Amino acid sequence: MEFFGNMFLGFQVALQPMNLFFCFLGVLIGTLVGVLPGLGPVAAMSLLLPSTFHVSPVSAIIMLAGIYYGAMYGGSTTSILVNIPGEAASVVTCLDGYQMARKGRAGPALGIAAFGSFIAGTLSIIGLMFLAPPLAEMALQFGPPEYFSLMLLGLIILTFLAGGSMSKALMMAAFGLFLGLIGMDIMTATPRFTFNLYFLTDGVGLVPVVMGLFGISEVLLNVEARIKQDVFETKIKGLLPNWKDWKDSAWPIVRGSVIGFFLGILPGGGAVISSFVAYAIEKRISKYPEKFGTGVIEGVAAPESANNSATGGAFIPLLTLGIPANAVMAMLLGALIIYGMQPGPMLIKQHPDLFWGTVTSMYIGNIMLLVLNLPLIGIWVKILKIPYPVLFPLILLFCLIGVYSLNNNVGEIGLMLFFGGVGYLMKKFNYESPPLVLALVLGPMMENALRQSLIMSNGSGDIFFLRPISLVIMLCTLTLLILPLVPWVKKKREVIGEMGEDD
Repeated sequence: MEFFGNMFLGFQVALQPMNLFFCFLGVLIGTLVGVLPGLGPVAAMSLLLPSTFHVSPVSAIIMLAGIYYGAMYGGSTTSILVNIPGEAASVVTCLDGYQMARKGRAGPALGIAAFGSFIAGTLSIIGLMFLAPPLAEMALQFGPPEYFSLMLLGLIILTFLAGGSMSKALMMAAFGLFLGLIGMDIMTATPRFTFNLYFLTDGVGLVPVVMGLFGISEVLLNVEARIKQDVFETKIKGLLPNWKDWKDSAWPIVRGSVIGFFLGILPGGGAVISSFVAYAIEKRISKYPEKFGTGVIEGVAAPESANNSATGGAFIPLLTLGIPANAVMAMLLGALIIYGMQPGPMLIKQHPDLFWGTVTSMYIGNIMLLVLNLPLIGIWVKILKIPYPVLFPLILLFCLIGVYSLNNNVGEIGLMLFFGGVGYLMKKFNYESPPLVLALVLGPMMENALRQSLIMSNGSGDIFFLRPISLVIMLCTLTLLILPLVPWVKKKREVIGEMGEDD
């Protein structure tokens, strides 16, 4: 009965006119962000974060969450019609989606992507509702040593799954932890690494860093790449898949939903790896694997379901443990802290309206996305034809306005431009951005947990190995650090690295 009471509370919150409006606004902006190459959900959320300071935290989180899962929907449109993924998670959709469009089946491809995303999104929300409360109850047993160990494990998992060189990923995580130390010392109140710059006294802001790494750097890369803007001209008809399409797609949608949800929970798993894994599994178990890449509908249904389901899974560690699973969740974590709410096991009890309102708004948002995406495909196609010399300067202008409006500080504009250059060089030399962002967010929390743990143990590090839960987590962390030295594991990570290079 408690569950139904919570659901009733959630719908009471989500169906308030203001929250409905922000839910609609979030999914609309998210779809647009997904459609436009070069502007991801992290940059869009950081850009819009300052505009949410004058509304209730519930409305703000509903909108920001809508941008995230809305972007997963929108990414399929560009993959199918333009062969350019609007989102990294939609890379694999290009393989069969674009070929279906070339065969005159753009309608069914777009239709199954929308319906598969809706079904997967709904299943992931159900999983979120059932798994989050008991996990939060279990997390109440955690103290500072367990939290430090868990956050360390999250960082190591992210670097392990990042692909490419693990040493590069660890370097980025270490750089992120250093950035998290800049500002006032949490115990002695003395400035650290501020170089006498006043705006660094409060620390390095998440928004300028994220906008630079994900917004400015993407624009620079796209300008350099000179992307050919070629929307495939085809008459989009028959958006409703036929019976055979549904028969071929039903199990891929279910499998993709399950894979995406559980990989979404893992730090670094996320939508990108979920979509690749779902596609690889469908190809392996298919009776005609040789047809994959030539325009089979299973090659669209599975990855699109997986990347949308992963969004629901990613909310579980954030809302129950206060640990973000990816860069988008790190952005949401920063937003919650700004709003004066501490994500973690007490969030559900202290702010049930926020938790259940956000979860139930995701139901409503998925319905909105289904209604929005199919009729508005023609409009999205027209938006794709906006010349890049017009689009990219607009993105830069929005980034500048967004950062300045945050604290009315010119120094943060300089910080954003600096990290734009850093992000550009990182992508050129195959360094991963997510470990840096996650470490920047977790850094102050890890430092606080570490200091509290050492105070509890009179300065002894043994406390992390004497408490059972912390010991198990530390052993998992050490295992992940050693595993890349094993030859077959190293080979698997190289395959993941190749996926990342294709993003």
